[in-house]
Amino acid sequence: MIRRTVTAHLILLGLLIAAPACSAVPHVSPAGTASPPPEHDARVALPFHITLPPGFQIHYYAQSVPEARSLTLSQDDSGRVTVYVGTRAAGKVYALLDHDQDHVVDEVKTIAEGLNMPNGVAFHDGALYVAEIDRILRFDDIEDRLDDPPAPVVVFDGFPSDEWHGWKYLRVGPDGYLYVPVGAPCNVCETGDTLYGTITRLALDGSTLEVVARGVRNSVGFDWRPQTQELWFTDNGRDDMGDDLPPDELNVAPWESAESNLHFGFPYCHAGTIPDPAFGELRGCDEFIAPAMPLGPHVAALGMRFYTGEMFPAAYHNQIFVAEHGSWNRTEPIGYRIALVRLDETQPISYEVFADGWLRDGVRHGRPVDVIEMPDGSLLVSDDAAGVVYRITYE
Repeated sequence: MIRRTVTAHLILLGLLIAAPACSAVPHVSPAGTASPPPEHDARVALPFHITLPPGFQIHYYAQSVPEARSLTLSQDDSGRVTVYVGTRAAGKVYALLDHDQDHVVDEVKTIAEGLNMPNGVAFHDGALYVAEIDRILRFDDIEDRLDDPPAPVVVFDGFPSDEWHGWKYLRVGPDGYLYVPVGAPCNVCETGDTLYGTITRLALDGSTLEVVARGVRNSVGFDWRPQTQELWFTDNGRDDMGDDLPPDELNVAPWESAESNLHFGFPYCHAGTIPDPAFGELRGCDEFIAPAMPLGPHVAALGMRFYTGEMFPAAYHNQIFVAEHGSWNRTEPIGYRIALVRLDETQPISYEVFADGWLRDGVRHGRPVDVIEMPDGSLLVSDDAAGVVYRITYE
C-alpha cells in the first residue's frame, strides 16, 4: 500500500479552522461583509450577511430551486449557459435559464421528476447524465429538449440500492469515463471487496465498471487538478467519536493509479493517524493513503472545484473551493461555509474560510452543497436547505 505522511501541523490546522471560537485562521485574507448590489443592478441581494474577502460579492443566481444539490452546466454556440441541478428527496432535476443573460435566472424548469434521489448530474457531449441511488440515466440532446425532455436511457443499473450514503455524485473525468462514488451503508462498518466505500468509474455506455479507490466512507465531491490530472475528492468522516474527531478529509489519487485499488483507510484508520475504536486493531494506519489535507471535524465537506477562471485574482487560480454543508450532531455546529484550500506546486499549504455566514448566532440561513465555475469565472454555490443557487463574483 502507498502511504502519505500527514504532519502534525496539518492536523492542527484542520482542527483550528473547525473550532467555533476561532476568529482567525493562518493565511486568511482580511474579510469584509458583502454589500447589496446597486439599485440598477438586476442581481438580488441576500437578506442575511455572508462574509467574503474584500472585492468579492454574492447574490442570488436562482431562487425557488427546492433542495438544490449538485451542479453541472452546458454552453451552446451562442454562449448561452444552462445550469442543471440535482436533488435528493425532491426526486427532481432542474434546468436554470437566464434568458436575458443578466446573471439572474429567469426560469426554473423541472426536466425530470419522480426519480430516486437524483443527486448527481453531469453534462457531456450534448447529454445530461443523472445519478440515482442504484443507476445512471442519460437524457440525450437535452439542450434542445428542455421544453419536452426525452425519456431517459438507462446507462447502468448495478449499484447498491441502500439509501444510507446512497445518493451519488457524478462527473465525467478527463479520460472520458463517468466517475461515481458508492458510500458505505453505515456509520462505520467493514465493506470488504464490495462496491461500498469506493469511487468507481465506468464507460459512458455503462460498460467496464471498475474501482478507482477503496476505503472512502462517503465522497460527495471531486475534481481533477488542472496541472496533473490527479483526482482530488472530499470524504466525510465517521460520527460518534466526539465533537473533534475525526476530521473530514481532502484526498488525492494519482491519475496513473486509477486501476490500482488505492485504499484510503475507512473503516480502519481515519485522517491517516487515528485508529478506529472498533476496527483499528485489524489493520494499521501505515497501510493506507493519508489525506492530503484534514478538514474540520464533521463539517460535511461536499462539492469541491479547482478554480481555473480569470475573474478572481491570481492568488485563487488553481486553488480548491470546498462547500461545507455543516455539522448535524456536533455540540457546537460548524461548517455552513465555503472553504478554500491553497496549494503550492506539490501539496496543500493552508485551509481557510472563504465565505461564511450561513450559520450566524445560532441561526441557520442555508447549507452549501456544491460549487461550480461559470464560463465568465464567477462561482455558483447550491444550497439545499434554502432551495437557492448563489453567484459569487469579484469586482
